[in-house]
Amino acid sequence: QVQLVESGGGLVQAGGSLRLSCAASGRTFGSIIRGWFRQAPGKEREFVAGIGWSSSSTDYADSVKGRFTISRDNVKNTVLLQMNNLKPEDTADYYCAAKNTNSGITRSPSSYEFWGQGTQVTVSS
Repeated sequence: QVQLVESGGGLVQAGGSLRLSCAASGRTFGSIIRGWFRQAPGKEREFVAGIGWSSSSTDYADSVKGRFTISRDNVKNTVLLQMNNLKPEDTADYYCAAKNTNSGITRSPSSYEFWGQGTQVTVSS
């Protein structure tokens, strides 16, 4: 089992920045794929960003490309999501996810095995 704990959410004005952190513990493996998803009230959970083990492989949703950056520290088993130029439409609960397969970064929530409890991000206009 892998346990994921997010931190760093909060309230920010439009145009501001936040950095989310996701710490993993338990049976973490080097090949694990890590990702961030978000879910706004009344909407389905959607992919935000993903990163492979070597960090050379990343993927971003079009809505956040150029504003968000995902990174990882494999020694600390931590993944970060730097969010810049935030917009009110970025308001959502943000979830860290992980999977221990070599299938690459995928955008479907159902393909991820492990999930954090979520952290709330609110962007005011």
